[in-house]
Amino acid sequence: MPPSTLLAPPTDPLATSFATTYAGVVAFIAVVTEGSFARAGDRLGIGRSAVSRNVQKLEDQLNVRLLHRTTRSTSPTREGDLFYASCHSGVARIVQAVEEMRDLRDGPPRGHLRVSSATGFGRKVVAPLLREFQAIYPEVSIDLLLSDKPTDFTSDRVDIAFRNGRMEDADIIARQIIPMQLLVCASPEYQQAHGLPAVMDDLANHECINYRLGSGRIFEWEFKAEGQIRKILPQARLTCNDPETVLQAVLDGQGIAQMPGYLACEALRSGALVSCLTQYAPDDSGHYICYLSRQHMPSRMRVFIDFMTARIRASDLQCLTGLAYGLDNPARQAA
Repeated sequence: MPPSTLLAPPTDPLATSFATTYAGVVAFIAVVTEGSFARAGDRLGIGRSAVSRNVQKLEDQLNVRLLHRTTRSTSPTREGDLFYASCHSGVARIVQAVEEMRDLRDGPPRGHLRVSSATGFGRKVVAPLLREFQAIYPEVSIDLLLSDKPTDFTSDRVDIAFRNGRMEDADIIARQIIPMQLLVCASPEYQQAHGLPAVMDDLANHECINYRLGSGRIFEWEFKAEGQIRKILPQARLTCNDPETVLQAVLDGQGIAQMPGYLACEALRSGALVSCLTQYAPDDSGHYICYLSRQHMPSRMRVFIDFMTARIRASDLQCLTGLAYGLDNPARQAA
């Protein structure tokens, strides 16, 4: 035996013949179904000669004649009948699967969505909108995951994620829904008893309440001074890993905290909270809706993204835009 033969890797019949075999099987089934090569070609959108070549290659691979051919008719041989019975159901399932995928992409929205969100934003903003969304799109089921840990789209099998802050991940598509406001808030009772900080360094003299992230790290308070971000981790009298608990502690007068605007908005409107240090509020963060790709996006994802973007923007969570960015504060305007 020649050395070259000994060194040659073993051939994989499936790998070497798949393309030809599949095209031949489809052509063969079309001929049997339509009764002629010409009509099979019309059904497949290819020429009669291409159908004939594909069937001939398949017969050569199988080393068996599958069709009786005459000038007037085409019919399967006995072997052809057996082969057709074995292959037809498999090809039908493939066609059905392709049609189902097209329907998921282009048809009425249906199927399952796995959505993740930071705990506070998900509970306060996303979850209350799901009832309306599912009333409009009843065939879409949703699995909502609330966690402050970073979302891994692949390992967590997440379709859509809501993220807060600054987007620095180039591997995902992030659409900003609204800017993210960070406001230092206190209750009127706390203000009356202790006053409010006028500059960032005053935080050392106040009862601060911190928020612990899902990663275990304590959230650093963010400010913007002279165009630069400054982060401060104040000494805290109380630290919580739930944003709603932080809000309640501030409402109860236990201290002051920096909170996202969406969480404090209603309380600030009603007067249950007051804000301070607004001249230092950062203005370069946002709330984002994120996904991996725009290509081949199923309709259930498209309508969810559009629905959530429109509803959240209409929710008036930016009621303190002027106050949050310090536009009403002479010190901010002078800076």
